[in-house]
Amino acid sequence: MQHSNSTFNPWRFLTPRYWPTWLLLGLFRLLVMLPYPWQLKLGAGLGDLSRYLLPRRRRIVEKNIALAFPQLSGQQQQQLVKENMRSSGIAVFETMFSWWGDEQRLKPLFQIDGMEHLQKAREDQKGIILLGGHFTCMLLCGRMLAMQLPFQILVKKAKNPLFEALMRYYREKYYQGIIDSRDLRAMVRALKNNRICWYAPDQDFGRRHAVFAPFMGMPATTLTITARLAKLSGALVLPISYRRLPEGKGYQITISPPLSSFPSGDELQDATRINQLIEEQIQPVPEQYLWAHRRFKTRPLGEPRFY
Repeated sequence: MQHSNSTFNPWRFLTPRYWPTWLLLGLFRLLVMLPYPWQLKLGAGLGDLSRYLLPRRRRIVEKNIALAFPQLSGQQQQQLVKENMRSSGIAVFETMFSWWGDEQRLKPLFQIDGMEHLQKAREDQKGIILLGGHFTCMLLCGRMLAMQLPFQILVKKAKNPLFEALMRYYREKYYQGIIDSRDLRAMVRALKNNRICWYAPDQDFGRRHAVFAPFMGMPATTLTITARLAKLSGALVLPISYRRLPEGKGYQITISPPLSSFPSGDELQDATRINQLIEEQIQPVPEQYLWAHRRFKTRPLGEPRFY
């Protein structure tokens, strides 16, 4: 399902500073033409390689997993680190597949459960927040979901201008609209117009508009904006989860019924509830969560930093 006639002008990016990016993009454009099982194997290999080539990222993953899974032995934690970085390597291919994969190749790879909850929510003539977490397969699953229904997404700009221009082109092509993650008013307007917005609030954006709520047994800065959006717009909040299935069987997207009594009026209670939802999504596939993000970067006053 395409929603825009957005264009991409490559002539803006022909200077030498962009040549390495063009080279990588060209390589991946060829690789995503390979059969899907081959992409999984290549992605896993890329993840294995990244453990040695990206030591800083590996250390972040190691620290997060040690904090989130203290019950695991050191060997088990290292195995989870390995699996997580493999999952991130696969995500590189999934991102490119989300751009360049045609619908005929994508359709057999995914199944969606809970669409009836979404259809029922739409009958209420309200905006809908699809509330999910940052999992490694989320970009490809977003493209797959967009093939079934129109929705808008919140985005952050990439640092590389060429990569940002390409991402914007494909986002505008496949999604109903994009909203800057800092533009709260635009999201409220969209929700008041009964739009569906996909939102993943589970990252550390500092202390502003956040409270410390428990996440994986640790106090973590958690945005209060989700509750504010629901209150200001009257939107329903439906949890959504997505996972990569084992043995190359594709992807599972699950939409749950709307949260009841949300927002509650208590910022900490609402933030804790959101974190618990993300934890429930992590439990079946801990290796697929985005542990490369510095989730515990901001600490309560007086506590030492982890990274």
